[in-house]
Amino acid sequence: MAAQDFASRRFSREAARSAGGITELLDVMWEKARQATATSTAPASPSQLRLMYLVEAEEGVRMRVVCEQLGAAPPSVSRLCDRLQAIGFLERLPCPDSGREVVLRLTSAGRTHLRRIREQRETMLHQAIDAMPDAERRALAEGLAGLHARLTAADGEGGKPGSASVA
Repeated sequence: MAAQDFASRRFSREAARSAGGITELLDVMWEKARQATATSTAPASPSQLRLMYLVEAEEGVRMRVVCEQLGAAPPSVSRLCDRLQAIGFLERLPCPDSGREVVLRLTSAGRTHLRRIREQRETMLHQAIDAMPDAERRALAEGLAGLHARLTAADGEGGKPGSASVA
């Protein structure tokens, strides 16, 4: 039994290293996609994109909430918003029920930029996945679904991977 546990832990470490390597490779690919979809001005930075994704998920979100979600100080988030507003991707509006707060909305140019980035990413992934044999694609789909479920459960429990059971 101890040999099985050792082999299982070794396999888990190898899988985690592989997932880390894939994540790093995808980061590089995503950066290329981000630069390829840049407007005539400089492309949005990764931090600015994270902010845009949050605003897209909750249109009209309060800046205070975005600060909490990013774990960033208001001045830092305000500078991100300044840049996004300057390139026409974001607008800041007075909060309808509180004169002291600001809500954030993506402009149509901001939504178009995110759509282009996603299309570029999907193209890259489709090309790589389409080149895989069917059995590998099925295994990848099952493995990624399991990993997603575990990471989602861990995030919901304060970041304790493996503490939630997945059916």
